[in-house]
This record gives sequence, structure tokens and C-alpha cells, in this order.
Amino acid sequence: MYLNCHSYHSLRYGTLSIDDLVSQAASLGISELVLTDINTITGIYEFKKKCESKGIKPIAGVEVRKGSDLFYITVAKEFAGLGEVNKILTAYNCDGIELPEHPNFHHNFIIYPLQNRPGSLKDNEYIGIRLEELNLLIRPEYKDLISKMVILQPVTFATKKEYNLHCILRAIDNNTLLSLLPKSEICQKSEYFMSPELLLAGFKHYPQIIENSKRLLSQCTFEFEFSTPRNKKHYTGTKADDLKLLTRSAYAGLERRYGRNHPEAKARIDKELKVIDELNFSGYFLITWDIIRYSNSMGFMHVGRGSGANSIVAYCLGITDICPLELDLYFERFLNLNRKSPPDFDIDWSWQERDIILDYIFNRYGKNYVAFCGTNVEFKYRSIIREVGKAFGLPKEELDELSKNPERVFKDEIVQKVQKYGKLLEKFPNQRSMHACGIIISEEPLTNFTALEMPPKGFPIVQWDMHVAEELGFEKFDILSQRGLGTINDTVKLIEEKRGITVDIKDTTISKDEKACNEFLSQGRTIGCFYIESPAMRGLLRRLKCDNYKVLVAASSIIRPGVAQSGMMREYIFRHNNPNQFEYFHKVFEEQLGETYGIMVYQEDVIKIALHFGGLSAADGDILRRAMSGKYRSLDALQKVKDHFFESCRNLGHSEDLSREVYRQIESFAGYSFCKAHSASYAVESYQSLYLKVYYPLEFMVSAINNMGGFYRTEVYVHEAKMAGGKILNPCVNKSEYETTIYGDDIYLGLMLLEKVESKIAQLIPEERRRGGKYKSMEDFVKRIPVGIETLQTLIFIGAFRFAGVPKNELLLKARVLLGDFRPDRRLQTLFEEPVKDFKFPELKRNIFEDAFDEIEILSFPVSCTPFDLLQTKYRGHVMANELVKYHKREVKMLAYLISRKHVPTKRGTMFFGTWIDVEGNYFDTAHFPDCLEKYPFQGGGCYLLLGIVEVDFHFPTITITKMAKMPFIPDPRYSHDEEKRYEAQERIKEDVSMTFRAPYPQEHEIGLPRKKI
Repeated sequence: MYLNCHSYHSLRYGTLSIDDLVSQAASLGISELVLTDINTITGIYEFKKKCESKGIKPIAGVEVRKGSDLFYITVAKEFAGLGEVNKILTAYNCDGIELPEHPNFHHNFIIYPLQNRPGSLKDNEYIGIRLEELNLLIRPEYKDLISKMVILQPVTFATKKEYNLHCILRAIDNNTLLSLLPKSEICQKSEYFMSPELLLAGFKHYPQIIENSKRLLSQCTFEFEFSTPRNKKHYTGTKADDLKLLTRSAYAGLERRYGRNHPEAKARIDKELKVIDELNFSGYFLITWDIIRYSNSMGFMHVGRGSGANSIVAYCLGITDICPLELDLYFERFLNLNRKSPPDFDIDWSWQERDIILDYIFNRYGKNYVAFCGTNVEFKYRSIIREVGKAFGLPKEELDELSKNPERVFKDEIVQKVQKYGKLLEKFPNQRSMHACGIIISEEPLTNFTALEMPPKGFPIVQWDMHVAEELGFEKFDILSQRGLGTINDTVKLIEEKRGITVDIKDTTISKDEKACNEFLSQGRTIGCFYIESPAMRGLLRRLKCDNYKVLVAASSIIRPGVAQSGMMREYIFRHNNPNQFEYFHKVFEEQLGETYGIMVYQEDVIKIALHFGGLSAADGDILRRAMSGKYRSLDALQKVKDHFFESCRNLGHSEDLSREVYRQIESFAGYSFCKAHSASYAVESYQSLYLKVYYPLEFMVSAINNMGGFYRTEVYVHEAKMAGGKILNPCVNKSEYETTIYGDDIYLGLMLLEKVESKIAQLIPEERRRGGKYKSMEDFVKRIPVGIETLQTLIFIGAFRFAGVPKNELLLKARVLLGDFRPDRRLQTLFEEPVKDFKFPELKRNIFEDAFDEIEILSFPVSCTPFDLLQTKYRGHVMANELVKYHKREVKMLAYLISRKHVPTKRGTMFFGTWIDVEGNYFDTAHFPDCLEKYPFQGGGCYLLLGIVEVDFHFPTITITKMAKMPFIPDPRYSHDEEKRYEAQERIKEDVSMTFRAPYPQEHEIGLPRKKI
């Protein structure tokens, strides 16, 4: 009877999760249930599983609406019925084709509401009649329709509280007050689960309606086989041809990568090809290869990573640049005969080129077969408080206060309601969005399984997330973008343009394990380099004295939170520096993990220990792997593996203490460790960027600036360029491009860095210069570029007209004469018909630091001098950063400029790690514990006087701060007569702040990793 049930996947309408909906139906003894969410099938597959677990027959359907107008309800006779509805919803969502009010479906029953019935009904069409509408059936026009009526008992909520929640959701969706919400926008108060007995009793005088309803349900089935592979099966058209092409291409790559005589590589390829063929993954590999081939034809750089990088076939096809033989990559982590899903290829492109790759994939494989995975964006408590508050009519001031302190106890009854319903909405889906990178390429049209939607990005998405996709049998291709590749790409192009040198950066042999690069690496001189530039990573590189590729691969993984949380990062550093001061606590660890000193660093290591120490099967090892990577959602299955592990350990004769310690280490990895191939892929890209930084530092830093940097703000990369010998120059309308550019050692900051200059104007300035020649004067510039007075003043203040040799003060006065009463509609009249009058301007003197304060106001950092030059104090510290290693356990006093600080939770409260530069421009790090921060907190960006004790930890000095004070700048000379504004500019100096939301790491003594045999 329940032909019209809504879950909370009817966004901003339904109030019941799938679990709640099915559980309530089961508690009432309901045996058949139809899920008909509004214009979506998001929850339909979870609904099927939940129903079958409760002994309920699941039936699929959709409620088709346009806005608040209910057109009809579709109930699928079989699975193909969903495809019919998905097609019309996709046409509506993606192509703007109107929803048909009377569709021509063959595999669906269609139920019209009484008020929207068509003139005549087909065999598969019915009218839904609600209990409260039965009194209308005495009318003659309805009597003849009883034979085509079914019971319509919609379900949208369960309790009065949930009905109120529904109303709030509708108010949010309509951006209106609850009190102004029209009745047409909300459901009837009867839309809850009425017991079958009560419902049938209500219709007892209309047995034909009851019979129609039962007959309709009895004719419906929802058969669907989960986990059947549904990706595009073949690249060429047949399995045999796919294998031929894959084999031929792999062997061609084998010769290119290894030469003609390499038996070990050939044997590995043959082994992989056999498994790939047996598991029917040839098509998957070839599709990935096809995408890479197109990328290469366009001259794009890419990085192939993920577990697929364990494969020598992927290496020979050019999908990855990781040699699995060199790193002894674990083949079974990549593929094994127990694995039903294909290997994971994560492929990165530059953020500037990714959309071109996406266009190729959608065009090459067909818009009906390709889509992004969706994601359900949930309501978050802080933001929903504001939305619910608006629905209740709270004024902005109260909403601001409530959003800042959502948990505070308020006396106001309305505010209490806002808090109550806000809490109820937590974790509710709010809207569907696009997965960051996951693309599905299907064998069948995707509308067989889902309707497609078109988010603002312009690529279609399916209506379910990656977890559901996997359950259905779809494996996503991860097409990602990053700025690190953009920096490498742009650097190579810039070197060729400015120096005429071609650098084949794709040839990893020139950059990997290069001597000068290794020197930079061991010293942590890696700012700007992909993945290895953060303070924590630079500190780790110095602690390890990392001077080769393999150690960098390990460092890329041990920096991950799971490894650090388990204490294995600290232990790895100790053992790397003291290889003779520990014993392997079991021979399996020496045999399997000798390269990493018996420490589990990669996902593969955990699998190796689970298999070789714990005696688990490969299938159980895969469950552990998926749990570690955050992809496994069944805690029950994980618990079974854990129980089996301990049972197996007992059977193998391991002591309980030893087994517990090993499993503790395994468990601590959950969700945070890398596979070795992934770390290796990152390390290759890190080396590529480091090679460019070492040999072409100015071009590299210019490119880092243009790609909006990485971990740090633009100022830090500007500082790096300066330290590398670059002469940093402010934007100039005759020299600068939209992006930062370089002429010899002269680096002209790009016009894009001027926040107050519109992007289209910043792009037009160099375009017009190329078209009409250099600007002769500011007057000439104003004639050619449509700027207003504010933009012109910004350009004057930053020195963009300095080529004219006219002082800024004079230019400002001229600008006001030129554009003082300027209106865009008078541009031609004012600038071309009237000659510019030649005024005699008074000579005005400028303080030498006025330019620096102009720069701070516009760029947030000084260019014409350093921040130290602007300090009132002449003190510069008695120790410099490069001397700190000599001061272990001694107190030092330093003057430093704040670069960044990282928030870290500890058991005693919040602490921060700071990164600074001294007056010589060199970096050093500090630790600020909670008790010190209470007395001496950070006060924003700028220069500080620091007092603390130096701690040298494995070659890396950190100052534990005991006192700290921010040092004032000189008064701003531009505002010598305005006391309030004299110190405002200093507040524009920035700092980089990163927050960490995790449990505090355990201390070394709390971990107690054994260094002796157990």
C-alpha cells in the first residue's frame, strides 16, 4: 500500500534516513515498500539491501516533480523501469528538456495525483487516492475512475517533531520564513506510516482500490546483481584484441624503459599480463593508456600514482614513472587473483590542463557512458544553525552570535528551537555535488542505473557516491589536478622561452638522485617543491639527512598522520640514524621490512606482516588494506579479520604480548598510510621540482608564484627568488604581464597580484601593450585602458608608471585632474576631444619608506626593502639561523620575521610550531607550548623578538620559546598627521596558519616501540 515513500534523499523535503524508513516499516509488519524519492534514485540501492535484510520486498520508483508541482509517481515493474525515468530526468537536468507531464513508459506503473489526472488512462496508469480524499468519490466524475485508483499513502516523516523539521527544510529550500511558507510547499500532516490495519480499514468500502494496489505491487520486482563489473569492458571491442594490443604496447615500452635484454623485467611483464588477462582488466589498462597517450600528444605532464604504480605494465605503457623492480614493489598489492576490482590509478595533471583531459574523456567515450561520481554534501551544524535561524526569523546580530557559540545555552525559546532542529539536521544530505576526481566510464548507458545531474562545473554527475558506485560494480578513474605539476610545466616552458634551453623533465634519470639535488634535500632547502616544502617535511628531511631517492620515498610515507600517530616516524628516524642500536623484535620483520629497519611504513608492509607473521589469507590482507586506505566501511568484517589474526598467531606459536604489539602497529595505520608506489610517485615529482629549483631557481620561483604557490603565501616564494639572486621589481605597465615574469635576473611581479585591480583590466594592460606598443605616459595609458580613478591610484601607488620618471605625488594629482569627475560614458569626449592641460605641480618630498608602506597596503608585503628595515629597533639578534646547531640546550635571543605557524593539539592544550626567517633570510623553527602561549601569544604577521632554548633533534634545531614579543614598525610616514592610521599598515602583514584537527600524538615513552626481540 505504501507506494510513495520519501527518504531524506528527497533533498530539503524528506526527514527519514533509509535505515529509519525501513526499520519503521518492519516494526509495523509491512511486507512491501516502494521508495519514491523526488527526482532521484540516490538511495534506491541501499534501500534494496536494507529491505531484504528485514524481509521486506523492495520496489523502486521515483516521484517526478517540477518545483512544488507533483506530476506523477513512477513505480518500476522491473529494473528497466528505472532507466526510463532516469532518461527523462537526465534530459531535464542536463539538457533543459521539459519533463513530460504524461510520459510514455513501458516498464513503469504511473500514478497520478487526483488533481493532475490525464483525460484518459493507459493500462499502466492509475490515480492515487489519499484517505482524506475518499469523500470526493461520491462525485459522478470520480465514480467511473474507481477502477483505476490505488491507495496513495505518502510517507515523509514519522513524528510531529519531524513534520516540523520538514517545514523548516522547505523554508530553507525556498529561502523564506516559516510563517510565510505557502501550504503548497509542504506535505500533508497525514504523510507518516499508518499501520496496514488502519489503512485498509479506511478503504474498506472501496475493495477495488485495495485490490488494484495489491495487484500493482505484486507485478513489481527489483532484481539487481551487486558487484558485477560494469566498467567499459573492452577498448578494442573484444577481450582477445585487447590482450594483443596491451601485450604489444607493453613490450614496446619494455624496450624503451629497459633496453632489449632484461630477463627480469620481461618475466615480470609476462606474469602481470597473465593476471591482468585472467581478471579481465586489459580494457581498463588500455583506456588509462589511451588517456595518457592523448595527454602526451598535447605535450602535457602527468603523474600516475596509486596502487597501479606497482605495475611494470603501467610503467612500460607510460602511465606511471615508477620502476617496480628498482623499489621492489609488491606485485600482490597491485593485483592478485582474489581481487575483483581493478587496480587504482590516480593520475594528476596540472590544474590548468585537467579540464582539457576531461573534455577528451567525455568526448572519446560518450556522454551517455561517462560521468563524475556524486557526493552528498551534508548539513554542517554551524552553517545549518544560521539557515534554521533565518527560517525562524532571527535577526542577523543574533544569528552571528549563535553561529559563533552554537552550543551555548540561551534562555530565548525561539533560539532553543533553532538549536534543537539544527542538531536534528546534522548529517542530513543538503545537496548533491561532484566528486573531486572520480570518473565512471560505463559499458552500458549510465541512465540504466542513475539519472545524471549537471552541477555548475559543467560535467555530469551520477546521483550516488563512490561507495555506492563500487557496490554496484563501477570502478572510478581518478583524474586529479595539482599546482605542483603546473609549476614544473611552467618552469620548463619559461626556461625555453627565456634561455632557449630545452629541459626534458619527463626523463626522470636527469633529476632522480642527482648530486646537487640530494645536497639541497638533506639540508631541507625545498621550499616550492611538490610535497616536500612544508616545515614538518623539511624538518624530517634534515633529521634523516635524506640524500637519496629511496629515503625520500620512505619520508613521503612516514610524514603521514597514521605513521606519526603510531610512533613509527620517531622510531624510523632513530633507527635510520642509529642502525646498530636496535634489534628486530621478530625475524619476520627483518626478512620482510629490512629496508625500513623493521618498521611498517607503507600499506604493503602491513599486508606483508599480516600474511607472513599473522598467517592471514590474501583476501583478509586485502580487507586490512582497504581499511587502512579508508575505503572499507564494514567494521564487522574488520573485527572478524582481527579475531582471525589473533587465533592464527596463537596457532603459529606467537606470544600474546608479541601479537598484541604487532596488531597495535597494524591498527594505528588505519586510513593514513600510503602504498609504496604512491610515495614513490610523489618522490619522483618532488625530485623533478627540486632539480628545476637547484639549476633554474629564478624561473622555478616565478612559476611557483604564478601557480599560486603551494604551502605558503606568495611573499615566501618572492623571498626565495630574492635569496636565489633575483631582483624583485614591482608591477610596471610597460614590463609586467598578467603573471609574474622574468628578464635576466629582473623579476617583475605580475599584475594579477594587485587585488584591487580587476582581473580583466590586469589582462587587458599587456594585451593592449602588445597591440599598440608601450605606454608613453600615464595619460597615454588612460586613453587606451578603461580604468577608473581607484584602479589608476593603485597602479600609481605600486609604481606601475615609474618608467615616466614622474614622482608618485605628481602622478596622483594628474590622475585626479584627468579622472576626477570621470564617467565611463564620457571617456571618448574627455580623453580624445579635449587636450590635456599642462599644469605646473608643486614639488613634494617623499620619505624613503613610503614606497614600502604602499607595497604593504597593496601586496601585503614590502618589495623595496625587507620587513626588518621598517622596525623601530636596530637590534637584529645575537644568533643567526645557520648557527643554531652549535647552541644545543643553550638559551638564544633572536629577531625574526614570521613565515608560518602550525596549530597542534596536545594533552596539555594547543601548541604551535613556528617557521621564521632571520635578517639574513634563512629559515628556522620554533616550538610554542601551551603555558608559554598563554603569556606570550602570537599577534599576527610581522617581526618578533624571541627568547628560547635550542633543542637539536637528529641534526635539526628547534627553539623552544620561553618569551616572545612582537616588534613595532616605524610610524607610517604617509600618515604623519593621522595618529590612528600611522600603525594600520603593519596589520596587513600576513602569516600562514595551518590547523590540525586530530587526537594528540602519543609521546615516545607512551609508545614504547620495542628495540629488542620479544
